[in-house]
This record gives sequence, C-alpha cells and structure tokens, in this order.
Amino acid sequence: MEKIAIFFGPLNGSVHRIAKLVASKIGTEKVDLIHIAEASSADLEKYSRIIFGISTVGKDTWQQKFDNIDWTKFFPIVASFNFTGKKIALFGLGDHITYAYHFVDAIGLLGKTIKSQGGEIFGKVSTEGYTFQDSEAIVEGKFIGLPVDEDFEPELTEKRVSDWVNSLMTEF
Repeated sequence: MEKIAIFFGPLNGSVHRIAKLVASKIGTEKVDLIHIAEASSADLEKYSRIIFGISTVGKDTWQQKFDNIDWTKFFPIVASFNFTGKKIALFGLGDHITYAYHFVDAIGLLGKTIKSQGGEIFGKVSTEGYTFQDSEAIVEGKFIGLPVDEDFEPELTEKRVSDWVNSLMTEF
C-alpha cells in the first residue's frame, strides 16, 4: 500500500503535534511525516495522497513579509505544482478568539491554491460546533479541511482529529 504524506510546518509546535496525532490515527506505518522546510516539488511528486498541515496567523501578519517561516518558503512550490490526479486533505490550526474574523484562513488560502493547480480536496468538515466570525476556509458551507484550536479548545482536538481521520479514510 502506498504511503500517505503529511507535509507540515512549522516544526516542534502545535501543527507538528497535530501532524503526529493524525499519523497515529491513520497508522504511523502508513504515513510519511515531512517537514516542509526540507521538502521540494520532487517530494510532492512521490505521493498520490497528501495531507497538508498549516497554522493561521492574523491578517496583519499575513500582510507582512517573513523570510524565516517555513510556509513562506514552501508556498511557492505548492503554487506552481501540478496536483492533477492527487488526493489532498488539509488541517489547520487557528485561534477562534483572537482571530475570530480570520479563523483558519490558511486552510482556505492553501486549498484554493491547490484546487487552482488541479488538486482534489477531501475531508471537508461541518462548521457546526465551531465558534468564529469569518473564515476563508469555508466553501459551500463547510470547512475544506479540519480546523483545530489548540489555544482555546485543546480538549476538543483528540475527538476532532479522530472523527476527521475516520471520515477522511473512507474517501481518501
């Protein structure tokens, strides 16, 4: 069986912890965890099923330029990669209190970019049970990936990840 790749960043934080949790729910022997700071388009090419893990910062931060953030370096690779024939799933971390008007926007930004490059996105999640004001991650009334709020709802993470992986694996 071909492995599933989980591309994630940044390293050693909440996204990394959730990437490892997702891998454990799928089965670590079925997954390759790949830190995006070390990844290339050749790495993307190797897999037909890819999960991306990303964190969201506020709009004020998105509008600034950071040279040391993993996704700043990896996003151009994603934006120019042909995802045709690839199954993609997304999870993202966000803070529904501080960034209520931009909750998990990075999932939306990443998802739109992948779709524009031919990728098919799986693992949509109902907005039910989430509190926020606005999100770029909502398409046709659902999140296009799994939102996780480790800042204010860490007690919900285990169940959300478990439910998402169970649902995802039926279609992925």
